[in-house]
Formats: sequence, C-alpha cells, structure tokens
Amino acid sequence: MGNTAELIADGRAILGIEFGSTRIKAVLIDEQHNPIASGDHVWENRLEEGFWTYHDDEIWAGLQDSYVNLKKDVESKYGVRLTKLAAMGFSAMMHGYLAFDREDQLLVPFRTWRNSTTGEAAEELSRLFAYNIPQRWSIAHLYQAVLNKEEHVSDIAFFTTLAGYIHWKVTGEKVLGVGDASGMFPVDPKTRQYDAVMIDKFEQQIADRHLPWHLADILPEIRLAGEEAGRLTEAGARLIDPTGELEAGVRVAPPEGDAGTGMVATNSVKQRTGNVSAGTSVFAMIVLEKELSTYYPQIDMVTTPDGSLVAMVHANNCTSDLNAWVGLCGEVLDAFGVSVSGDELYGTLYRKALEADPDCGGLLSYGFLSGENIMNCNEGRPLFVRTPESRFTLANFMRTHLYASFGALKVGMDLLLQKEQIQIDAIYGHGGIFKTKGVAQNFLAAALDTPVSVMETAGEGGPWGMALLAAYLVHHAEGESLEDYLANKVFAASEGLVVAPEPKDVEGFRAFIDRFQKGIGMEQTAGQVL
Repeated sequence: MGNTAELIADGRAILGIEFGSTRIKAVLIDEQHNPIASGDHVWENRLEEGFWTYHDDEIWAGLQDSYVNLKKDVESKYGVRLTKLAAMGFSAMMHGYLAFDREDQLLVPFRTWRNSTTGEAAEELSRLFAYNIPQRWSIAHLYQAVLNKEEHVSDIAFFTTLAGYIHWKVTGEKVLGVGDASGMFPVDPKTRQYDAVMIDKFEQQIADRHLPWHLADILPEIRLAGEEAGRLTEAGARLIDPTGELEAGVRVAPPEGDAGTGMVATNSVKQRTGNVSAGTSVFAMIVLEKELSTYYPQIDMVTTPDGSLVAMVHANNCTSDLNAWVGLCGEVLDAFGVSVSGDELYGTLYRKALEADPDCGGLLSYGFLSGENIMNCNEGRPLFVRTPESRFTLANFMRTHLYASFGALKVGMDLLLQKEQIQIDAIYGHGGIFKTKGVAQNFLAAALDTPVSVMETAGEGGPWGMALLAAYLVHHAEGESLEDYLANKVFAASEGLVVAPEPKDVEGFRAFIDRFQKGIGMEQTAGQVL
C-alpha cells in the first residue's frame, strides 16, 4: 500500500476512462498494469425526436463524477490525493455522429451507435464501396443527413465519435485512434489511413450537392497505438477535475472505441484470436489473417488499435432485457421483504439456468430494445414467446434470456465460422455477463462451438484496456509491437478459466437459434404494430 501511495503521489500512475452505454468508468493502474483504484458514473441514453442520444452536459457531468469517485477511492485506499499522472486515455462506444461548425459548436444532438435511422445511406454506401457500411457508422449518419437535406450539413467543419470529442476538448487535438476511426469510415489495412479510393467515390457521390467541405478535411486525423496524440491542456484538466487539483501536461494516448479496448483488455490483438464483449450491446472481434472473400451486411471490417484487420460482428442488443427480467425478480423478492445483494440475485438466477433443458424447453425470447440490423429489425420490441407445449420453468426461462443475449451474435458469427471457414485459436470473453463463473461463458462456447476463456481481469473491461494503451504509449520499447507488449509485459502471468463447449449444449443452442431465426417475423411485426 505504501509503494502504491508513493507511485500515485509521484505521478507514475496511468488512467483509462471509458464511456460505455450505461456507465462511465475510470480505472487507475500501476507500473505493473494492475488496477489500483476506480470510479464510475451511471448514465442512460434517451430517445428524443426519433434519435437515441446523450445530452452534452451529461457527458461532462458524467466524466467529472467518475473522476471524483476515482479520487475518493484513491484517498480512501492510499491516503493520498490524485493530482498528476504519467499518461491517460479516453475510449467510448464506437460509431455515432457528433458534428461541429467552424466555431466548434455542436450542430445537432449526439446521435449514438444505437440509432437505426440510416438505412438508406448505409445501403447506398455499401453498394458504392462494395464494402459493408452498417447503419451505426459515422459516415452513414453523415450521408443520411445529406440525403435528408438537413440544414446543418452545409455548416459542418468537423465530425467525430464520442471518444474523439472528449479527447479533442481536453487536448485540443482533432485525432482518433485507428480502431475507432475504422468505425467512422473504412480504413485501408495497407496504409492504416482512411481508404483513399472510397473517399474519392464518396466525393463523386455528393458532388451535385455542392457542399462547402471535403470529407478528408472534416474527418479526424488517424493515430496508431503508441503514437503521440496530444497532452492534457489546462482547460482540459478543469473539464475533468473542476477542483483544479489535476495537473496539465499529461501525455494522452490516441482515443479508441470500446471494441479496440476490449481487444486490448483480453489480449486479442494477435491474428487468429478474438474476443466477445458483452454489455448493452455485444460484439465479437476476430483478428484476421487475410481479407474476407466478399462483404456481408452482418459483418463490419474494422481494425485493432495498431491497425490489423478485424472482422466485427456487432449486435445492438445483449443484456438490457435480461437485466430487466432479473430486476423484476428482485422486485418480487422486495415485495416479500426478502433482501438480497445484486451479486447474489444475478448469481443465483444465472446458475439456475444450468439446470435447464439444453434447448430451453421450447421457450423463445428477443431482447431487442432497439433495432437489430443482423436480424433485419428496424425497431426493437422486447418479446418473450412460448407455445402450450413449452416447458415454462424458471431454469428454462433464465437460459432462454441468456441464450437470446447471444442470439443475433450467433447468426452473424456463423457467416465467419461456416461460410468463410475462419480459424480461431482463442476466444476471450469480457463484460458483466461473465461475472458468474461457468454460466454465460459456457453458453457462449456452445453458441460458437469454440472454447472460450475468461481472464481474471475480464471484469475490468474497456477502461482497463484504455489504461493499457496509455501505458503502451509511455512504456513500450522502440520497435516493440502492441501484440508483444501485451503478451510479454501485461498478460505473461495471467490466469484464466477456459471452457470447452459441451456437445449437448452445442446441439441445444443450435435448436434454439433455429427457432430464433424462424420466429423473427414476430419481432419484425411487433415493431410495426406496437
């Protein structure tokens, strides 16, 4: 404890902050990359005028609250004040749309990745580029605004992601890590910059609009992991810590998306490795040995934070509906005067699912709070369905919702594993759904028919991954790759639980996903009539 207090006081600790969908979390690490303190802030997106958004003041209030909670944790544990850092970095949910004018004013409220309002733009751009452009990508949001003839479009001087916005405001640098940038606009894996041919095609596509900007001029500049991306300004330090205690001048790593930090946090930036990050949304990132034979609407092509090609299967919905049902069970207990902790509630219900029929007894769930592109659902309507013959037990009910959390992901991953015959040596899972050992991890292994590892550090997730990228910025040796840095200096002694798929669960998940795909018309209709 004394050594840690001295490290913090000397300004040798490193900070990662990630803006997730429901939580903003700050994680402080030591020189051995161990988490030593944390702080968080809970927030929630809102649907306003047809768009999922967070208000600008919520972004900064959330950042400050997570940081002040981190400071409190530091002082409580070590008896010192957090005033200086060796390095820091910011990450956030990828994609979305934050557009600014020449006076740096936000032109329209932040449009998050969760919106499914860009179908026309995504379809046109995918055809134009012969490259999958999902609805949530920043370029799809921009082009849809062009197609809609929105007034703000002619005033755009810069647009970026949430991580890029925060980084810009605290450093003055309009840059973005390559992984996050690859979710704004396609990146050429050879140059590790925006694809020049596709930029030209886009310019030709909008030429008749006579807009006063060029795409290359309004995109953030790309930085690779380990490259300098700016330093914390005095104004930036006050944005984070209004008390004035945080010192400026801190080196700041390139801002990244939650996909990239998930890869780093699970040591899966190497080819033939992958990870599954499960939270409000769920996505699998598979680092490829070569490009795919064709493009698929269900698969994004992005990059690792150091620019390697990645196939990304992203489902908009994962644990939200599952959490709602667990919360309802908690309310039932409260009504009977029974008090249990959140960990006990989740753990008990999750473990109950292990007693269920492998195919969930014929039950079916769609946990879609928002649209789900993989399943061709433009709007979300959480739906639970059973037949008179279904075995409606608590165990089957819980397994159904856990399976459904990975349902859309399974549909997309089958394209990689079956059609493209992609080889994967290791899959790593991280996120709160894996906290109860041997449940969601087992079900994911069954879904992918592949062994799944969950490391002891998996619960730290994206903010820890961002802190590791900041550590790589200041501590990597000349010529040392991110892959080698993680393998040799971060994860060399890490232990993890590896679960192989159980044949009966593999068959059970296949039966469930067959039912899941056959019944999707119910979910699509629900979005139209409710």
